Amino acid sequence: MAYSLPKSARLIGTGLALCVLAACEGGFDYDFRGDVGGGLDTSDAALTATAKRPAPDDRGVISYPNYQVAVAQRGDTLQDVSQRVGIPAEELARTNGIAVDATLRQDEIIALPYRVAEPSAATGGSGMVTPPGGVDIAALAGGAINNADTSVQTETLQPVAKPPKDAPTGVEPIKHIVKRGETAFTIARLYNVSVRALAEWNGLGSDFTIRENQTLLIPPADPAAEKKAQQAAATSAAATSKPGEGSRTPTPPSASQPLPDDSATAAAATLEPPKGPDLSKEQSASTAAMSYPVSGKIIRPYAKGKNNGIDIAGDAGAPVSAAADGKVAAITTDADDVTILVVRHPNNLMTVYYNVADVKVAKGTNVKRGQAMAALPAENAFVHFEVRDGFDSVDPAPYLK
Repeated sequence: MAYSLPKSARLIGTGLALCVLAACEGGFDYDFRGDVGGGLDTSDAALTATAKRPAPDDRGVISYPNYQVAVAQRGDTLQDVSQRVGIPAEELARTNGIAVDATLRQDEIIALPYRVAEPSAATGGSGMVTPPGGVDIAALAGGAINNADTSVQTETLQPVAKPPKDAPTGVEPIKHIVKRGETAFTIARLYNVSVRALAEWNGLGSDFTIRENQTLLIPPADPAAEKKAQQAAATSAAATSKPGEGSRTPTPPSASQPLPDDSATAAAATLEPPKGPDLSKEQSASTAAMSYPVSGKIIRPYAKGKNNGIDIAGDAGAPVSAAADGKVAAITTDADDVTILVVRHPNNLMTVYYNVADVKVAKGTNVKRGQAMAALPAENAFVHFEVRDGFDSVDPAPYLK
């Protein structure tokens, strides 16, 4: 349960007042993780270190692969934002659950109902915020998917140009639409971020007031801080031994088998880690909506906003098959000449197959579940597989089980 501090409190003594102020300015542990009064503040350790929000262009626009937002400037009204981005104020008001004539706080986030011109040098920006070294499937194949028709034809697409050298990079934040009864504290707790970071990203006031249907950007984790924390955890784990670790359990007198002659070999055999299951070879039951596109091991799981699909490693040249019946909507390549294949399915679903070679189908081809469409490349033999509901990525697991 989350708690918020009252707006006012009568405190006796200046020292006590300063103490409370200092606690609020630091990491106030609003969920009281036990040991209250024990002198241990777990708030900083429990919360995810977050990245800084990217700088908007002159219009206030921040552009991500799947959506755009506008950042309000000091003294802005919704009409001011409307004029800068070129979207009617009525549409902005309806999208954001706010009055047309509302006055906005500085840095308040206004969700745009549809895309406007991307930030560029002309607008004082550097382009779309893209993941560092990541794959922006929507940006790469989106146009081809939208323009896909029902005719069977082959189309050669130009590689997508690389973003400018100074283009901003970062993880696309999750968009949270505020529901009735939610508070900034409960939302921050839900995503394991600090309420201070949530307020800074969304221009919330000092009382953290939010409104129903307001769009909030959830601050993504800071990759540098996350890596540093992982390294620290690994170092700590290596330096700390478990009770009894390193000591051998004596063989009981009742043992019927003699001890092995080579104790080193026996110890190595004992400590050999068990082999994990080949998950993607555990093919889906006939009742599953989809089957795995490659027979191999899942080397990277789905993580919304970080990895919008699953990565499956297999043997070089192994077939990449259609996960379900559908029609090839697009075949394109990225700036590194990596091939992307997209299949459209009923109910507005699409599957994406990134990093394939030797494509055997053409755009518009009807494919059956399990039909080989391409192969794994000779180098980096894996496929990045996504399931998308429209353009929103969803966890493939429920479709494969």
